[in-house]
Amino acid sequence: MNSNQEVIRRLSRYRNVMRKMKALGLVKVFSDNLADAIGVSPSLVRKDFSMFNLSGNKRGGYRIDDLVAKLNVLLGKDKKQKIVIIGCGKLGQALMNHNGFPRVGIRVVAGFDSDPAVLDPDAPIPILHVKDIKEFVNDNEIRVAALTVPEPAAQGMIDTLRKTCCKGVINFAPISLKSAEDFLVHNINIEQEIENLFYNIHFSETHPPRGGQ
Repeated sequence: MNSNQEVIRRLSRYRNVMRKMKALGLVKVFSDNLADAIGVSPSLVRKDFSMFNLSGNKRGGYRIDDLVAKLNVLLGKDKKQKIVIIGCGKLGQALMNHNGFPRVGIRVVAGFDSDPAVLDPDAPIPILHVKDIKEFVNDNEIRVAALTVPEPAAQGMIDTLRKTCCKGVINFAPISLKSAEDFLVHNINIEQEIENLFYNIHFSETHPPRGGQ
């Protein structure tokens, strides 16, 4: 992950924390509060904000409403965030029906597959044939897609999407795909994440911290 992506990820986390604070009735927040919430230093919070002229003051802190509104613009949350799911097997269907997306303003507008048995153009979220993907993505100005296709089909689908207005993919296929300057790929390998969790648990059990025995 490059430095710009790290900053963007932190800005997103600050925003999420402040939305929760606002729901609790809080009006102002300090850099110390945000730093504690996401596990960084207060100076890094202030540095991130100063990069985008997000101002507050030492005594008064930051107004949560103002800061969230500005972060919404910076992160594009003031625009419609539409996504398509490519590959409508069990994982693809689960993503299409994930009820967390609407809560954060993300709308799944269509699914795509090559299996006639799963195609359903009249469903609330239509499932269309992959041959129609270029036209649909361009007509509906889709910027992000989720990829849940088998490994052999993943790179070909990336190549197809790069010829459209799509600018990024969340890749769930069991293969690591590379980003380009004009096209971002976020690889999510579920098997590897679970495996790494087991490794970490095993290591902590067999190598306890000194002084913990």
